[in-house]
Amino acid sequence: MMDEELKCPVCGSLFKDPILLPCSHNVCLACARNIIVQTPEGETPPHSRASGNSDYDYLDMDKMSMYSETDSGYGSYTPCIKSPNGVRVFPPTLVHRHCSITCPLCHRSVSLDERGLRGFPRNRLLEAIVSRYQQNRSANVKCQLCDRNPVDATVMCEQCDVFYCTPCQQRCHPSRGPLAKHRLVPPTQSPAAGGQQMPAGTIRKQGTCADHDMENFSMYCVNCKTPVCMKCLEGGNHGSHDVKPLAAMWKQHKCQLSQALNGVSDKAKDAKEFLMQLKNMLQQIQENGVEFEACLVAQCDALIEALTRQKAKLLTKVTKEREYKLKVVRDQITHCTIKLRQTTGMMEYCLEVIKENDPSGFLQISDALIKRVTSSQDQWVKGALEPKVGPEFDLTLNTDPLLQNILQLDFVQSKVESATVPPAPLLQLEKCCTRNNSSTLAWRVTVPPSNPIEGYILELDDGNGGQYREVYVGKETVCTVDGLHFNSSYNARVKAYNSTGVGPYSKTVVLKTSDVAWFTFDPTSAHRDIVLTNENQTVSCNSYDDRVVLGTAAFSKGVHYWELRVDRYDNHPDPAFGVARINTMKDMMLGKDDKAWAMYVDNNRSWFMHNNSHTNRAEGGISKGATVGILLDLNKHTLTFFINKEQHGPVAFENLEGVFMPAVSINRNVQVTLLTGMEVPKNIKQQ
Repeated sequence: MMDEELKCPVCGSLFKDPILLPCSHNVCLACARNIIVQTPEGETPPHSRASGNSDYDYLDMDKMSMYSETDSGYGSYTPCIKSPNGVRVFPPTLVHRHCSITCPLCHRSVSLDERGLRGFPRNRLLEAIVSRYQQNRSANVKCQLCDRNPVDATVMCEQCDVFYCTPCQQRCHPSRGPLAKHRLVPPTQSPAAGGQQMPAGTIRKQGTCADHDMENFSMYCVNCKTPVCMKCLEGGNHGSHDVKPLAAMWKQHKCQLSQALNGVSDKAKDAKEFLMQLKNMLQQIQENGVEFEACLVAQCDALIEALTRQKAKLLTKVTKEREYKLKVVRDQITHCTIKLRQTTGMMEYCLEVIKENDPSGFLQISDALIKRVTSSQDQWVKGALEPKVGPEFDLTLNTDPLLQNILQLDFVQSKVESATVPPAPLLQLEKCCTRNNSSTLAWRVTVPPSNPIEGYILELDDGNGGQYREVYVGKETVCTVDGLHFNSSYNARVKAYNSTGVGPYSKTVVLKTSDVAWFTFDPTSAHRDIVLTNENQTVSCNSYDDRVVLGTAAFSKGVHYWELRVDRYDNHPDPAFGVARINTMKDMMLGKDDKAWAMYVDNNRSWFMHNNSHTNRAEGGISKGATVGILLDLNKHTLTFFINKEQHGPVAFENLEGVFMPAVSINRNVQVTLLTGMEVPKNIKQQ
């Protein structure tokens, strides 16, 4: 699984003489020469120039032949070929003095200085790991295509990365047609089998500085994130930088990488168990599907010929349900397998890196590895290790009531009717509606059953096409469901029940919640000194003391944004804007207790406040006509403020969990109007 970490992205083979680009990716030295691109004279790519320390003796760029004067600009090459990895490789032609190289993975360009490729450091750790990996693979190389009792391989294809014995090579990989250009080499000479080896555990020489001969690396420049020697500090570019002892930084970065690996290792273990669970679920779904089909066929065979088409419809529904579940689980297995293979390969590579005894070489790549490991750990969120579907089939076919009705089909001879379950209710679409994140449904029963209806069961899915759940059980025929997600579509259905049993479901209705929240100030929870006008959208106060008023909406998930326009601002008061719990104190400034998060602002500056703690003073205030925006992002659990459409200060609060309501505190010198149903601002500063 670690193979992918050890292969060059250009040639697709194991790294040979790898060099480290500024973006922390690696390429072979020979491949780097092939992907050099000419840059117009005087123009520099919008990225960094080549820099670093190297143990290689590369060809200087000024020793290479120039393009002719008629060849200028980008892309002035002969037709290119493609490597096994799909990266375009240009043949080693003449190179202009102004050249650059583009990383084949992240496409970041870097211009070469007067040192040419010598400006890129040699990745000694990667070279040592590849060497050790090749040594382990070189022992007893067997043919990979023999059906039984594989014999020793005689050749290896560098492009296919497969070992063949002579019969298998002649049969499966003839040297003709499309395979004629593939290079076959003896296993012991192939890159995959290894050449010159360095015994494991050998103490390698300490890295030396390329700019100062015979000077060993002894310090680490924190600013440039590179090892340096003492002469670099005395008269070089690192004299004024923050430097630390090489050994201390080596140990520190090893510790950080080890800690990050511990977290991703636990996630990988959970992923393996989850993968096994998914594979077992495939068999369960197959068995349950077959069993359900057999039961369905047996039930449908008992019906008269008039129900044949209905039986086919039911079979189709079960088959689609099974295929849907199988597809979801297979897709999840494929996705999880790919992520697990990538994570495991990265872990093995990192463990090999940790084993190395080269501090400077380790520190060249440790930052990038730590970021990769941390990012990989974030991929295994809790939801990623849960099955998207269950093995059970939420389908039930009850033929008894239908059979009874069929047997009773006859001329009316008696007024005595047998007891039956209630029929499917009829949803009254003209009475069904949604407002913000609440939905109201109404229904009725067209034909009353022989037994009185005892109640109804209303079910909604999760808004993502998932399983249904009961949201109401009772006798009412109108129900309002609160607390749904904004900008979501819910499927709803209802069924009735009586003493005989539970009747069939109604037809499904789709309920679409509002894209954004529309709300007003809540007069029932406001302080008695608060005055609401303009249909509860404008608020003022009768007191010189600060009083709090909340909004009618409550948020627990999603991203929400609203604004407050300052209609009146006298004598430089300090109104506060933000969010709060429903039980926050109403007779003091918003943010003074632990149940509110706010920004209070005057005409010159502002502060963030929670639990009477004042932080992040920012210049800039409000006046009459100004707008204050509040962005509550419960996906990221943050609260951010805006003044006149521009973000004001950094992200104000983080780690927000629970239910929050819009809130404002003002006194008699301020009047504001609430503006809702607004789109989220685009100019959000990154942390």
